Amino acid sequence: MIAIILLSAITIGCSSLLPSAEETTESPWKSYADAKHAFDKIQPGQTTFVGLKELGFDPFENPNIRLIDYLEITRRFLPNQSITLQDLHPAMRTCLEAKTDCRGYEITPRMVRSKRYGNAVLDVFNFRRKTRRTGWSFAGLIILNSELVVYKLEGGEPNILELEDKKNPLGPFQDISVSPDIGL
Repeated sequence: MIAIILLSAITIGCSSLLPSAEETTESPWKSYADAKHAFDKIQPGQTTFVGLKELGFDPFENPNIRLIDYLEITRRFLPNQSITLQDLHPAMRTCLEAKTDCRGYEITPRMVRSKRYGNAVLDVFNFRRKTRRTGWSFAGLIILNSELVVYKLEGGEPNILELEDKKNPLGPFQDISVSPDIGL
């Protein structure tokens, strides 16, 4: 009887013992709304390089802001020959024609939490693992021509919710693989 009670306590009450993780891309913004609010303050044709720094978009002060040169910008905006320079926004056209004066910032802050849940015994022995991921992800692209912002794009996922239910009928033996060097 004690064994049944102990086994019940382990299978029901130990889900808090399951692993959890948090994946954060360091940034001054703590939520999607914070990142979007700061990004919305950028005004193409008005915001300068110095203004971007004041808004927190300084790749040398804040981590995870990627610098993009005009060659990469060209590949992004003119990915194939069916899109020409004439198809682009006039400010982008002028920027790409300026060559090395055209540069960009790619901003990708994110925060994703991952927590396993369900039956602890099945999880520990790898028969069934259930994982729930929640969080947010922001993506912003700022294009500068010399010292002036000329274009910006934004996207992302304001509300991430991913559920994974991984079943392994063979449990701990599921991941065993045979080396190709061993003949069977």
